[in-house]
Amino acid sequence: MSFIALVTLVVRDYDEAIAFYTDALGFELAEDADRGDGSRWVVVRPKGGPAGTGLLLARAKGPAQESAVGAQTGGRVGFFLHTDDFARDHARMTASGVRFLEEPRHEPYGSVAVFEDLYGNRWDLLQPAP
Repeated sequence: MSFIALVTLVVRDYDEAIAFYTDALGFELAEDADRGDGSRWVVVRPKGGPAGTGLLLARAKGPAQESAVGAQTGGRVGFFLHTDDFARDHARMTASGVRFLEEPRHEPYGSVAVFEDLYGNRWDLLQPAP
């Protein structure tokens, strides 16, 4: 097995999620296909980076899935977005309205700051140390 291709992220609405990930985080929309039953196959990936894991944005269906939107990792950081220029991406994301929960930190493993996506899922923006 080579790599994990997709991770599902349960969202409230396809279009608002696409807008956040493409506009605020700078991802690209890799796929958006109507599945014929009112659902869509929507994949976003970091733009310009190496091939790797994408997010399958899956619209919540029913109360159990709706209650998971924004809490898929129980309040822990569940997603890690690597960058090769922390200062650039932190400034761009902040200007795009991304809510950071802390000031940037410089740890032995790299520069990092926790942010929330539009639903409250926690992410690390991380530039690993060389």
